[in-house]
Amino acid sequence: MGTVPHESHAGTLNAISDDESLLVFKTIALTSPDSNSLRRKSKFTRKQYYTRTSRLISAGLIKKRNGKYFLTAYGKIIYDAQKIIENAHANYWKLKAIDSLEVSDDERSIKERRKIIDTLLDDKEIKESLIAKSMR
Repeated sequence: MGTVPHESHAGTLNAISDDESLLVFKTIALTSPDSNSLRRKSKFTRKQYYTRTSRLISAGLIKKRNGKYFLTAYGKIIYDAQKIIENAHANYWKLKAIDSLEVSDDERSIKERRKIIDTLLDDKEIKESLIAKSMR
């Protein structure tokens, strides 16, 4: 298995680890802005703006072409993963409730857990992940 040429996995996470960098990343994902409009939207100082965009470029998440920023193929995958994390965070208390249930390994208990997961959660990917994990 190969590694990302310029960054480690931790470097990728670090590039979007603060709220401001994540906002820049999400703005690029949703709008493919040019430099000027991205800087205006972000309301960062020039240095803050360039530090964040440089970090995202170095991590291989974004590229700049014809004056516009856009997500790389790698960035698109990371963006989708970030959306799953965001949805999990929004459902934190529901997930805590699921964790609090005593579940044994018998078939009936597993079916009940699946039913509760299906009832509590709307997000398809989170549901599928929890149900797949309960099968192990």
